[in-house]
Amino acid sequence: MKAIMYDRYGDPGVFYSQQTAQPVPESNEVLIKIYASSVTAGEIKIRKGQFQGSLFFTIILRLLYGLFKPRRKISGFEFAGVVEATGSAVTRFKNGDAVFGTTTGLQHGAYAEYICVPETRNQGVVMLKPDYLSFEAAAVLPIGAMTALQLLQKVKIKPGDTVLVYGASGSVGSYAVQIAEAFGAKVTAVCRSVHHSWVRSIGAHELMDYTGDELRHCRQRFDIVLDAVAKVKPDTLRRLLKKGGRFCSVKSYTRERLEDLELIVNIAGQGKLKPFIDRVYSLDQMTEAHHYVELGHKKGNVVIRCLQTETALANNV
Repeated sequence: MKAIMYDRYGDPGVFYSQQTAQPVPESNEVLIKIYASSVTAGEIKIRKGQFQGSLFFTIILRLLYGLFKPRRKISGFEFAGVVEATGSAVTRFKNGDAVFGTTTGLQHGAYAEYICVPETRNQGVVMLKPDYLSFEAAAVLPIGAMTALQLLQKVKIKPGDTVLVYGASGSVGSYAVQIAEAFGAKVTAVCRSVHHSWVRSIGAHELMDYTGDELRHCRQRFDIVLDAVAKVKPDTLRRLLKKGGRFCSVKSYTRERLEDLELIVNIAGQGKLKPFIDRVYSLDQMTEAHHYVELGHKKGNVVIRCLQTETALANNV
């Protein structure tokens, strides 16, 4: 199979294409032919070997991911595709099932044509793909939407809350706007003005441009402030909270949970959440895709098309 690999930390130029052995599923795993994957902010940090947080936290992560070079040569978290084979203990899936999900913990491997993932709830996040989601849309749903959901759950969002989302046009931010709106909150979105019309269309009530003085001079105070990009000092945003308000950031710990993805799919099925795809790249364009995402100006999500076959086209990739 074709895979995009890297064996050193650095800029997007570290990626290279290579043929490698197709993985074989363990007893509790499913082998998935990947039609679509994505590029997330987390994969950018891992590729660079740079992590947010204290020096101690950074050292721990480098030890886990590889101190001097990456332990795993194939990156990539999110995937959508079709089950090609199942392990002997698998009960939730069968060959031919259209599925999507994300790897968990330190597991990677979605920058390839095939991947093996555990079917069990505590080891993998994979579920049947709803018919109303294309493979590409499903591939960009898990991480951004689960992160946004868990952050809003941590600050106990409730109907009527006023919520400011900083970085509202990215993956986590755009999902946060939609999920907050679905929960009955009133959302103020902060993003580049060029994206204002779109962000309003997905649920934002008020908008501000982070490049101007609107945020600095803002007199309104919010029940919740969600920082979806972690590129400004927290105090810059905390000052916008009401007394007793709650702050959350993508720097906070979140984890992959199947029950959260199931809730997100339920919200999407009600028409209250929709993945937005900014650009689509092929596997061989991984370097260009990482360059684009690293600029920090994407609108929603970036897809990696891993396989372009007649089967994929028939399933509306």
